[in-house]
Amino acid sequence: MKKVIGLIPLYDEEKDSCWMLPGYMKVIEACGALPVMLPLTVNQEELDQCFSMCDGLLFTGGHDVDPALYGEEKLPECGQCCHERDVMESYLFDKAVKEDLPVFGICRGIQFMNARLGGSLYQDLETQHPSGTEHHMTPPYDRGIHKVTIRDGSLLADIIGAGEHRVNSYHHQAVKDLAPVAEAMAYSEDGLVEALRLPDKKFIVGVQWHPEFAYEKDPECLKLVQAFVDAC
Repeated sequence: MKKVIGLIPLYDEEKDSCWMLPGYMKVIEACGALPVMLPLTVNQEELDQCFSMCDGLLFTGGHDVDPALYGEEKLPECGQCCHERDVMESYLFDKAVKEDLPVFGICRGIQFMNARLGGSLYQDLETQHPSGTEHHMTPPYDRGIHKVTIRDGSLLADIIGAGEHRVNSYHHQAVKDLAPVAEAMAYSEDGLVEALRLPDKKFIVGVQWHPEFAYEKDPECLKLVQAFVDAC
């Protein structure tokens, strides 16, 4: 039996539909596991059942995290939020932390994890953290656009090596104040936290870049997702 990885769904308000970018599913399949898109729901009984059938959870990209989650007013530059998704992820993440179920967060995923753990976010990098580093690249998304430095001795260094690496990047929010319980594992050229983990857990990890876009060309991206699947 393959390990089952539950994927947080993406939501389209205009079409009133749940959907999934194929890369999230394909990279999980490439690592030998079975990806399953979960329903967008805040029903705790349904979420408990979803949780019980999963060996791990993938927190995907998507909507901006509601600033209320980290005690701030929403700025005009903050994008659209999805209350139902914030509630769903909060419930599943808290449960995963409590039961030490592996979680891998990508883009919004790392942002949500940091906020839920007590940190804060830049609601909009262009206005709150302007720099010369390209964080909102244009297609194709399977190429490195800026460098990150991975901290020696970190879990991420064990997986793909310490030092400088090139990553893709497509986001306008980011970690501002790191959650007190989290450990930063990588930083961008302009000082943003690009990867974090909960150090006392098996594998609760978030990265700001998008391995699901680049895993076919970049072996490091595949290694990263494989490490998540192996931990499940």
